[in-house]
Amino acid sequence: MSKLGVGKIIYELRKQIQDIQSELDELGGPISDMPELITSANLLRSNEYFSKISKKQSELLSAYRQYSKALEEMVDAVFDIQNDLKNLLKEQSKLISDEKSNMSKNKKKPVNKKKSLKK
Repeated sequence: MSKLGVGKIIYELRKQIQDIQSELDELGGPISDMPELITSANLLRSNEYFSKISKKQSELLSAYRQYSKALEEMVDAVFDIQNDLKNLLKEQSKLISDEKSNMSKNKKKPVNKKKSLKK
């Protein structure tokens, strides 16, 4: 999965989670029993409600699972970038210190040549 694609996936999954959560909120609480209906009708209505809730909760768990996986991939990518940057800094520091030591060696050589010419 590309690093740019992960952000888009996370956005889409977050939107899906919000939509499912909104649908769950719309379902509200279980419908209370109405005295004029028979017991079996009330049980059927409750069963339908719990079936809808269960389905939405399963969708929500699935969306959170995908969202978590996408976030983990993004964190891995960030750590990879951090590690690459750390290695680049080490290499640059080494190059800078090598350049400084080469410059100091080069400065010493002409001084030595002048001393030998004076003798």
